[in-house]
Amino acid sequence: MPGSNGMLREISRRTALGALGAGIVGATVASWPRLTGMDIPGRGDNSLSIAIMGTAADAAARQRVIDAFTRVHPEIPVKVQAIQAVDWKDFFTKILTMVAAGTPPDVVYVATEGAQLFAEKLAHPLDDYLRRDAADMKEYFADVHPSLVEAFMYKGSLFQLPIDWNAANMYYNTSALQQAGLDRPADNWTQVDFRNSLAAMRKARPSDFTPYYWTNRLFGGVVPWLYANDTSFLKETKSTGGEWFWDSFYAQDPSRKLRSGGYQWLEPNADDPRVYETFDYLRGLVKDGLGVRPEEGGGSSLIGLFASNRIGMTPAGGYWVEGLHEAGMAEDGFDVQFFPRWRTQRHQFGTAGYAIMKTAKDKDAAWEWVKFSSSLEAMRLVFPTPNTTPARRSMVNAELYAGRGPKHWKVFYDTLDKFPTTGPIPAPAQEAAVETALMKNVSLAVSGDERQLKQALDSMQRDLEIALRRQ
Repeated sequence: MPGSNGMLREISRRTALGALGAGIVGATVASWPRLTGMDIPGRGDNSLSIAIMGTAADAAARQRVIDAFTRVHPEIPVKVQAIQAVDWKDFFTKILTMVAAGTPPDVVYVATEGAQLFAEKLAHPLDDYLRRDAADMKEYFADVHPSLVEAFMYKGSLFQLPIDWNAANMYYNTSALQQAGLDRPADNWTQVDFRNSLAAMRKARPSDFTPYYWTNRLFGGVVPWLYANDTSFLKETKSTGGEWFWDSFYAQDPSRKLRSGGYQWLEPNADDPRVYETFDYLRGLVKDGLGVRPEEGGGSSLIGLFASNRIGMTPAGGYWVEGLHEAGMAEDGFDVQFFPRWRTQRHQFGTAGYAIMKTAKDKDAAWEWVKFSSSLEAMRLVFPTPNTTPARRSMVNAELYAGRGPKHWKVFYDTLDKFPTTGPIPAPAQEAAVETALMKNVSLAVSGDERQLKQALDSMQRDLEIALRRQ
C-alpha cells in the first residue's frame, strides 16, 4: 500500500480516504480543495498527462523515464505532473475535482486504497490491450507474482499493472534482540513466540523503550494480525471471471487455481469470534506494556524512533529500507522477518500502478505509457534505491540493498513466493468510509477490559454496515 519516491509515500499511503467514502463524487466542486493551474497535468497542450502524487521534484525525477519513453515513442509527447497532497485521500480528491471540472489527467498512479474506486467509476480496463499485446507482455508477467496482479482485477477485468508493492513484514532492532539474549526469529515463529520476544526485550530494557510499535491504520495496524489469524474485519470473497487472463499469462503457475476475477469485500465481519480473539491478543500486549496503544500516524517520526534504537519491532514494508538508511541506521542495525504465524501465515500487502482514465483523450497512447512503465528498463530508472519493493521479482536482489540492508532482504519477495494466499489490504470502492470505521474503534477495543472490547467491535460492525452501503 498499501516509499519516499513520490508515487508511494509511507507517511500517507495508509491514512483514511474519508472524503471519498463520504460520497464526494456527487458533491459540488466548490466544496473540494481548491486547485491551481499547476495542479492540472497537461492542461492547455496535447501531451499525454500522467498524474502522480508528490512534488515538482518528484515529477522532475521521472524525466529519465520520459526521455526513455520518448526514444521509443517520439510521436507521443508526455507530461508527468506531481500533484501535491497530504495523503492518498487528498490526492484522489484532487483527481475527482479535475474530472468534475472537465480537466482530468489521462493516466493516474493509483495505490490499492483507490484501485476499486477507480475500477468502478474512473478507469478503463486493460483487457483488450493485453489480448492484443500478449506476446509483448509475457516477459513482464513472468517476472511478477500473480498475487499482485490479482489485487488489480475487478469483476473479471484487469485495470492496472503492478509497479511497486509492500507487504507488512516485521522489522526488528538487532541490538535490542541481542540485549535480550534472543536470536533471529525463525521463519515460522508464532504469535506466542512474538509475545515472548517482546517480554524479553522489555525485561532487558525496562524504560525509554517500546518493544512493539504499531499504528491505527489499514496497513500495518490490526489487519496483518487478522490475516494471520485467518480472518478479517470484512468478509472476503472473490468474483468470477478472469480466466482469459490467467490462462494466457499464468497457466503454468502453481497457484493458478487460486486466482479469480478479483477480490470482493461486501459484508462486515467484526462480529467474527476470531476478530475478537485477535483484538484481545493485541489488547493484552498494550495492557502488559509490551506494545503501544495505537494511534493514527507513522512515517518519518516512526523511522526516527526506530533508527534511534527506541523500538524493538514494528510492521512495515520494503519502503522502510531507504528511510532507515537516510536516518543513519547501519545496515546491520536492523533486519526483517516474516509476520508471525497464527492459524495461517498469510500476509497483507498494498501495491500500486498506473490506471488509464475513461476520459483519456488517446487511450492507445496511454496504454503505450502503461506498457513501457512496466518494462525492466523503466522500472530500473524509477527505483534505483530501495524506497519501495519493485513488482518485478528480478529487481529485488542483492544489488538493490547493497550498503543499506537488511541482511535478509529476500524476505520481501519471499512473502509472496512462500505464502501464495497473501492478499491485498481490504479496499472496496467505499474504502475511505471503511477505513474510518475501522480506525474509529481500534484504540477503544485494545485500551480497556473485555466488556469495552466487545462494545468496540459491536460499534465497528454497525459502522462498517453503514460504510459498505455508501455509493
